[in-house]
Amino acid sequence: MLEPDPKVVRELLTRYASLRIAQAERESPATARELADVSYTLCVMMATTAVHDAVAKADVLLLTKGRTAAEAPTVGPDEERGLSLAV
Repeated sequence: MLEPDPKVVRELLTRYASLRIAQAERESPATARELADVSYTLCVMMATTAVHDAVAKADVLLLTKGRTAAEAPTVGPDEERGLSLAV
């Protein structure tokens, strides 16, 4: 199974949260449609049928990717990256 891009997932989660807040403050048909679209997209990306499950899986994905990136060793510009130096 393909794994969604964490940047895209983060953007969708942010948009989802913003739309939920906007809809709670003042309901509108346009916001409701956009919220439904973002919810559907999250469900598809996270391979779920319920938006709450999609949000939970997205959170886990972002936490996991965040830890992996934080734990990854940094390589300076003058350090070898495991590539052959032969030209």
